[in-house]
Amino acid sequence: MQFTPTPEQTFIRQMVDDFAQRTLAPQAAELDERGEFSWDNFREMGRLGLTGLLTPVEFGGSGASRLTAAMVAEGIAKACAGSGAALAVHLMVQTLIDRFGLPEQKQRWLPALASGERLAAFSLTEPGAGTDAASLITRAEADGDDYIVNGNKVFVTSGGEADLYAVMVRTGGPGPGGISTLIIEKGTRGFHFGKKEQKMGLGASPTMELIFEDCRVPRENLLGGEEGIGFKVAMSALDGGRISVGAAAVGVAQAALDHSIAYAKEREQFGKPIGQFQGIQFMLADMAAEIEASRLLVYQAADLMDRGQASTAKAAIAKRFATDACMRVTTDAVQIFGGYGYLKDFPVERLMRQAKILQIVEGTNQIQRVIIARELLGDR
Repeated sequence: MQFTPTPEQTFIRQMVDDFAQRTLAPQAAELDERGEFSWDNFREMGRLGLTGLLTPVEFGGSGASRLTAAMVAEGIAKACAGSGAALAVHLMVQTLIDRFGLPEQKQRWLPALASGERLAAFSLTEPGAGTDAASLITRAEADGDDYIVNGNKVFVTSGGEADLYAVMVRTGGPGPGGISTLIIEKGTRGFHFGKKEQKMGLGASPTMELIFEDCRVPRENLLGGEEGIGFKVAMSALDGGRISVGAAAVGVAQAALDHSIAYAKEREQFGKPIGQFQGIQFMLADMAAEIEASRLLVYQAADLMDRGQASTAKAAIAKRFATDACMRVTTDAVQIFGGYGYLKDFPVERLMRQAKILQIVEGTNQIQRVIIARELLGDR
């Protein structure tokens, strides 16, 4: 198994790095501080073909591989993890529509999403249904040609900004088999936005509560035209989502290492750069080793998914390892910067705050361990 980039991947990586460092990086701290989503940046990603990266060409996308998408996610997150989070969820929703949607649903929604004209969000979590997602209670009752939706969702990435929301709702009895997926558009009567969360990091990616009060949604918005497959839809998204989160962790960690190396060369104590002290050298060496191992695990999981092979365990391993490594690397980066690392004038404190959420989203790292163990034991 080799991960030498193809000429096309090399071109895309260079394009993404140029865009990310030229456009995203200079704004990252300000967007994080203000908690502001940048439509200008998102639309620029659309012009570069990134907002439809995984969507088939026939629907206006780029038709790229998961491995290519992982490389892109790493490059974007290295500059601005908040922008990367919004893009990752946007791509996730498109893959769900492409995989499970009816032909007319794909034609209706995918082109505008792939072009970056519209933004998508994914909505599964509820106040009482986080890790135990199958216990969700947001209800959709059939009413003629419509569904009447009541309930609320929390922790929705791009909430308030997104135009389309893939919402998991209960159309049947308890448990996974009673869950379906509705695509609900912003502006639908009875669909409101609640609290905008004030987070430690990822300010460029708003997180908001969704409220549904007798919200009438056309039956034609039932993804796949079939009730009871919503939990399958949601879970199918998570393997790819975990690869994206792992890739983002690699990008954030790489940024922390790059800043640390530059600082270790410039900062002098006891008459010489701190990079000449073995204690600092060992920290940098360990950081580099963890990043390289994380990158290879992420690429392996993406490659398996591209080849249609079982990737659930590998995606969970990659997500768990890469995000834990990112937390360690960014913490060490703050340590290398010393007192300056704790100041917002320097970038590593922001990277450390970003790293924490990556251990939580797309299933906590404790849940990743459960998934890995189940796959090892054959206990589904």
